[in-house]
Amino acid sequence: GLMMREGTMVDATIINAPSSTKNKSQERDGEMHQTKKRNQWYFGMKAHIGADADSGLVHSVHVTAANESDVAHAHKLLHGQERDVFADAGYAGVQKREEVIEAQQAGTINPDVQWSVATGRAKLKAMAEGPIKEITQALERVKAQIRARVEHPFHVVKNLFKHKKVRYKGLAKNGSQMFSLFGLANLVIAKKQLMALQAQGAS
Repeated sequence: GLMMREGTMVDATIINAPSSTKNKSQERDGEMHQTKKRNQWYFGMKAHIGADADSGLVHSVHVTAANESDVAHAHKLLHGQERDVFADAGYAGVQKREEVIEAQQAGTINPDVQWSVATGRAKLKAMAEGPIKEITQALERVKAQIRARVEHPFHVVKNLFKHKKVRYKGLAKNGSQMFSLFGLANLVIAKKQLMALQAQGAS
């Protein structure tokens, strides 16, 4: 009863992996890869999530190597009933991607879903000054306020649970752990609501 299921926020975070070759096999994990983000290189995996836009609870988790693009896996983060999807500028053009169109045709994604993807900073900055730019900026602020909630599960997993580096080799084992961690993160996020429901049941 905590999830509205009408909107989904999608995002991804990088989980670092040991890049050293000073181990028994003298090589890095072959399923982990490096990627560049904001002029800094990272080596590891990505945890992609789909979270309910109203409650902030995670309903979908998908893991890939860190060099995989966020937008290529957006279709795996939807439950199919959402009317709206909120995403950052890294998901630009998602509605035109082949895998998304195929999923809509197959009925696993709502064909009428509205994609609210952030406008890139450069594109927004390049717009001519005037009322259209002001309206666009106001709309972007609203979208950003909604999207900000998707950062909370990442905060719980990385900062409260201290899971900033993978514990195992390969994506399968680390992926299983991601499912557990985000499941536990949901309990942290929904703690107040769950306690309130428990109190109501007791009374």
